[in-house]
Amino acid sequence: MHVPPIPHLTAEDPQLATLIEAEATRQHDKLRMIASENYVSEAVLEASSTVLTNKYSEGYAGKRYYEGQQLIDPIETLAIDRAKSLFGVDHANVQPYSGSPANLAVYLAFLQPGDTVMGMALPMGGHLTHGWSVSATGKWFNPVRYAVNRETGRIDLDEVRDLALAERPKVIFCGGTAVPRTIDFPGFAAIAREVGAVLVADIAHIAGLIAGGAHPSPVGHADVITTTTHKTLRGPRGAMIMATAEHATAIDKAVFPGLQGGPHNHTTAAIAVALREAGTQDFRRYAHHVVANAAALATALTEHGFTLSSGGTDNHLILADLTSKDIAGKPAAQALDRAGIELNYNTVPYDTRKPFDPSGIRLGTAALTTRGLTEEHMPQVAAWMDETVAAALKDDEATIDRIAGEVRDLLAAFPMPGYRAA
Repeated sequence: MHVPPIPHLTAEDPQLATLIEAEATRQHDKLRMIASENYVSEAVLEASSTVLTNKYSEGYAGKRYYEGQQLIDPIETLAIDRAKSLFGVDHANVQPYSGSPANLAVYLAFLQPGDTVMGMALPMGGHLTHGWSVSATGKWFNPVRYAVNRETGRIDLDEVRDLALAERPKVIFCGGTAVPRTIDFPGFAAIAREVGAVLVADIAHIAGLIAGGAHPSPVGHADVITTTTHKTLRGPRGAMIMATAEHATAIDKAVFPGLQGGPHNHTTAAIAVALREAGTQDFRRYAHHVVANAAALATALTEHGFTLSSGGTDNHLILADLTSKDIAGKPAAQALDRAGIELNYNTVPYDTRKPFDPSGIRLGTAALTTRGLTEEHMPQVAAWMDETVAAALKDDEATIDRIAGEVRDLLAAFPMPGYRAA
């Protein structure tokens, strides 16, 4: 059953409660390997569902537009202080509702419509909000995009520098949504300084790894750092913007009143809990285990004939091109979901297929590491994936069903935060 229990919801709205209970069971029974997902602790779940959701709090601590903030102010201040301490930054804003609005605040803080912004192209692993054409950031600003090397699958900073010198962007984004390799923050910082640009490190995927010491930090290199608070950080669905003292006021004004009204106080409290957890030795061990599991899984997948973008991974994320498996990413992802292995189809660099029917899949090890799986389990995960892809090509649903049962049997031994067998 769902933990914390939901008896009042069950009594008031049994239809919705049944769906929530079923989702808790689904999360328990599947290998959740979507790279942007994780499990939060029961403490984070509790903080997310408190009476703080009742309170409206436009403004910032000590400068609100509503009364009754005597307890909200210290809650938000606690989250801010924990973010500053954990990441070693001058300033933190914990109010953005999610990662995309956090990135939009950067545009509002530093750019005017039509100004040039530089980011990684979406098909290469970048994010929509780094200037891609279907995003407001690509429609309202002048986007220039860097790629990865066709042969290595890695960013070539010499090419990035050449593009920056030619286009002179006012803001440069580094980071992305499907980047399996270590981001060279010092290298990007040198380019930004040379062209007079603000460097923004989008660490949404790797924030927990940075907090846990399993990935280099952008602090001291990037002027502004944006991140979601879920993914590897294991917090609620929210976001933060961190910045040097020089840019603190511009960032705060961009978030409020520039883009949004009152913060979600229950989310702020849950962020504070997650940041406290991320400062523990247990979390540091977790972060390093995430990376070790990803490396072990990448090795095992390669041994089963999967072609990995950039040849492997340095973090939690793996991007695989399934062309050599004679199957597209979407049918493979759907078959894997039926087999109890949840991930997403994804474009790969220089993909010749369409974005809604791409060649690749994207997966990560953050959530399965939270469940307690280790490197010794990764060969079995890879074997299940290989067997499922082969079964999908033959419409062999019996094999897919068998694997789903084997996955459930394995996961029964690994407790899930937020679920307990009835």
